[in-house]
Amino acid sequence: MQLTKLFVPAVAAMAFSVPAMAQQQMGGGGMGGGTPSVDDQVSQLDEMLDLDDGQKEELNNLMTQMQDENSAKEEEARELQQQLGEKVQPDYDEASIRADAERLGELTAEMTANSVIMQSQIEGVFTPEQRDELEEAMAQQQEQMQQMQEQMQEQGGQQGQGQGQGQGQGEDALQ
Repeated sequence: MQLTKLFVPAVAAMAFSVPAMAQQQMGGGGMGGGTPSVDDQVSQLDEMLDLDDGQKEELNNLMTQMQDENSAKEEEARELQQQLGEKVQPDYDEASIRADAERLGELTAEMTANSVIMQSQIEGVFTPEQRDELEEAMAQQQEQMQQMQEQMQEQGGQQGQGQGQGQGQGEDALQ
């Protein structure tokens, strides 16, 4: 189904964002924000799909369960990322680094599988019409994101050209 093709990358991004967030907390920078609350996510879906009360409750339960199951894994992943960062030194222990990295990979795989399972369960809550609406909304969102990326790339190229021209004028002014 088309909807699954759109969901899987989003789910994988969610699962892989945990180690990335942990890395940012270690000094990798990045922007703030965070995951919206379960209530916010259900409200957003309700606005898009006009959910009935039973659907809202079921979605809330599924998402809360997922959040509860993954919170311990997310914390362990953050700790492993921090430990791995601390192991960057001249007298490193390769076996320890590999063990931590392997466990981090296992956690990421578990969170990804849980996310895909949850998305499949969520998809089962929607009516066929709601699935179609969601698929259309996600396709539009994906198109908007692609357009934004293209605009950013175009702006980046123009800025690079402008800087080069400005530098040339500065050298001429010195002569």
